[in-house]
Amino acid sequence: MEFYILAVESTDALTAWELLRQGGPMVWVLLLVSAFGITAFLERLLYYHRAQINASEFMAGVRTVLKNDNVVEAVAICDATPGPVARMAKLGILNREQSHDRLRELLDDNSRAEVPRLEKRLNMLGTIAQIAPLLGLLGTVLGFIQIFQGVWREGNWVLANVLAGGIWQGLICMALGLAIAIPSTIAFNYLVGRKDDIALDIEKSNAELLNILAFELALSKIDSGSKVNQESETVNGQSSIEQ
Repeated sequence: MEFYILAVESTDALTAWELLRQGGPMVWVLLLVSAFGITAFLERLLYYHRAQINASEFMAGVRTVLKNDNVVEAVAICDATPGPVARMAKLGILNREQSHDRLRELLDDNSRAEVPRLEKRLNMLGTIAQIAPLLGLLGTVLGFIQIFQGVWREGNWVLANVLAGGIWQGLICMALGLAIAIPSTIAFNYLVGRKDDIALDIEKSNAELLNILAFELALSKIDSGSKVNQESETVNGQSSIEQ
């Protein structure tokens, strides 16, 4: 069957809002999905910014305080510092009397519990990056359905604007789907990198904390004990001389 297209000239320029309205109902779905993606990205970005600290400087401060056998100040430093590294350090300090193996097992268990907190809402952002092009493709298919409905309804003589509506819808939906998917993929990979950095800081800090509690804190106790013995010997010596 042959059909003819009758062109209709139009000089009106479309604004961005009018352009989006040409995309049909899938545009609203895509805009809603993009809103969820932006919210998830900003929430995770702020969370990681607060959770990621300079772990080396933090552990150096904790080491210095514990060398002086000032446990209360070390706990106060952990309370004043946000993030999972400080929480793990506080947990280790409060359970310092446990055996080395028990303490390491306790830190490992709590470190694994921190992973779901770090990964929260990351799956949402990754899902949005995957489904946005598919939603755009669905909008394109709906647009082509509209085109063929117009051809079937108008018969041989088809106005150009009848076809243009479906073409607009298909192209706008596909472009919007890609415009959402591309930055969502970049944001997802960036946040995964930040999450991996924090997880690595937790692992390194736990190992350093175990070393501090197992050796240096024990040495400080030995040194304090030796000082007490020396003082007692000095007192005993002075008393014997007086006698």
